[in-house]
Amino acid sequence: MNPETHDVVIPTELAGERLDVALAQLLPQYSRSRLQRWIDEGRVTLDARTPSRRELVSTGQRVQIQALFEVDDRVTAGSAAVPFEILHRDSAVYVINKPAGLVVHPGAGNRSGTLQNALLQIDPELARVPRAGIVHRLDKDTSGLLVVARTPAAQAVLVHALAEREVGREYLALCLGALTGGGSVDEPIGRHRTQRTKMTVRGDGREAITHYRIEQRYRAHTLLRVQLETGRTHQIRVHLAHIGYPIVGDPLYSGRRRLPAGASPAVIGALALFRRQALHAARLSFEHPSHGRELAFEAPMPADFRDLLATLAAEPA
Repeated sequence: MNPETHDVVIPTELAGERLDVALAQLLPQYSRSRLQRWIDEGRVTLDARTPSRRELVSTGQRVQIQALFEVDDRVTAGSAAVPFEILHRDSAVYVINKPAGLVVHPGAGNRSGTLQNALLQIDPELARVPRAGIVHRLDKDTSGLLVVARTPAAQAVLVHALAEREVGREYLALCLGALTGGGSVDEPIGRHRTQRTKMTVRGDGREAITHYRIEQRYRAHTLLRVQLETGRTHQIRVHLAHIGYPIVGDPLYSGRRRLPAGASPAVIGALALFRRQALHAARLSFEHPSHGRELAFEAPMPADFRDLLATLAAEPA
């Protein structure tokens, strides 16, 4: 793997800073820990000599960096085709439309056949990008949009944008119950104290903010358009269940499968056949990590979700 070379000059405003601190300011696409590792490995020179990470820099000093990215061989390319749609690709990013049922990262019980395995199959260069460039994740049974960085530099920019709440993410969620208006949920989320696969609202959790508005009302259900301000694990699922409107088909947060009173046989049948949470990542927007122009994408609702909504719409009021 050939290294990428950077040649920078220390500006006046960074004079007196430690070398690693100054480089983190000059090259924000790389984490400070990665820069420190390159300094320790001798891949950084300061005025043509090998410095330490703690050395204080001066105005006008020249820094050269041989940025070598390690190949992550802990996850291998898949050998079988995994179905997903690439909506956009360029030298820096992919935008993926993930189907429901596809696991994003390998884990216990899912060592292969994941989106990460599939990405490595179509683009082996992603092995040098942490997590094969996947910037954020969707639950297995949530469909919709994901952005994947094709270079470490692009990933660093997108991860920073996500942390700064500069990535727009909108979801469509079908909830049990008839809401009368939109709103926001501002409740911290943390790991459930006894059920470790679940998250829950708890006072000592991490800040979590979800905004929602009504997209369509049905007799006993509501389709919501949900916007994430933060990105906690299971955030939408936890917050909507917390306010009493759990997502249809959610196996963790809606409790036993519930049927609305007075539901027609057609609705009962459609709900019985819908065996996942009715949650779809419908819109994604972000500034391109290379040229800075805003990109926006929309993914159509998958067929099973559309069919369920059509059945609900046909139900007599």
